Amino acid sequence: MADLLVGLYRKDYIEGKKASEDVKIVRALSPNSDAIIAFVEKNFSKGWASEVKAALYKPNPTCFVAFYEGKIVGFSAYDATAKGYFGPIGVDETLRGKNIGKALLFAALEGMYHDGYGYGIIGGVNENVAPFYQKTCGAIVINLEGNVYDRFVRGLY
Repeated sequence: MADLLVGLYRKDYIEGKKASEDVKIVRALSPNSDAIIAFVEKNFSKGWASEVKAALYKPNPTCFVAFYEGKIVGFSAYDATAKGYFGPIGVDETLRGKNIGKALLFAALEGMYHDGYGYGIIGGVNENVAPFYQKTCGAIVINLEGNVYDRFVRGLY
């Protein structure tokens, strides 16, 4: 697993990317926190739910949510595990391929840009997923030893 770096000043990567018309992506609000956390825990993991909590429990949440037919179908976050880090991100398995993940990625990257970041780090990316980020937002591999997840204590969930 490697960290990736994406330049946020490349506005051509982060503006105007949308999911299908019937999917709405919004910055999360606190009244939706419990439902978002439940969605993440049910469809992904407790670890990701914990990261999403960190993104939700800020005065200006750093979590975005995709809604389809009135239901939560995806999420993305940044500044959850560490400042300047994008992730996690997830989309309901039955709705993949509708550009929801791409739109959630761009919503978060644009949020990072507007928060003053020049670059974002996509942390702990699996080698099967790295090509998606490289193609979609021009991310490059950071070739340094170690990362923020080295502090992660395994076996707590």
